[in-house]
Amino acid sequence: MEKILIAGSTGQTGKRVIEILNNTENFKPIAMIRKEEQKQIFDDMDVESVMADLEGEIDHAFKGIDRVIFAAGSGGSTGPEKTTAVDQEGAKKMVDAAKKHNVKKFIMLSAMGTDKPEKGGDLEHYLRAKKEADDYLVDSGIVYTIVQPGRLTDDMGLAKVKLAPKLKERGEISRDDVAFLLVMCLADPLGKNMAFQALEGEESIKSALVELSQNN
Repeated sequence: MEKILIAGSTGQTGKRVIEILNNTENFKPIAMIRKEEQKQIFDDMDVESVMADLEGEIDHAFKGIDRVIFAAGSGGSTGPEKTTAVDQEGAKKMVDAAKKHNVKKFIMLSAMGTDKPEKGGDLEHYLRAKKEADDYLVDSGIVYTIVQPGRLTDDMGLAKVKLAPKLKERGEISRDDVAFLLVMCLADPLGKNMAFQALEGEESIKSALVELSQNN
């Protein structure tokens, strides 16, 4: 089984990613946690965890890791300094560690709007931070996938999406479906070295992702 390190494992999307991975035969999730008290959450799920803080030392967390899913974020209630520290510099630190440890693939959860952060209003700083992290990953030489969803909802996932390198519309998508997308992208040919936007749609996640990957 391949070991998948998940940054942002205690977040709403990260937890869903771990639940999905925990039910697969090929992947073993490793939850990256910041606090000792978070360990119990994953012990109860029979999921291995490792203590590492994006604002501190993380190198040890990569021992034996095959692939990475970055779903961490500073959250909407923190200031710009925290956004820079976690969403931008934390992500870049993860990329550096992944490269050092020869990780096979790095899946980045980003956001729609990083192409034009100046139009993001209150989200401008966040979108600039995400763009810098995305660009850093692209330039790293690691095999990557960057998933840029629309506004995230807590609705039940329908496993139906609309994917494209650039969608001509804005919209939303459930965290369930984004988590499933992130996990699907772990497979080698899917989403390889590409960034794409994702909204809820009419096509099944699997067929939409396969089609997108073939046309890349």
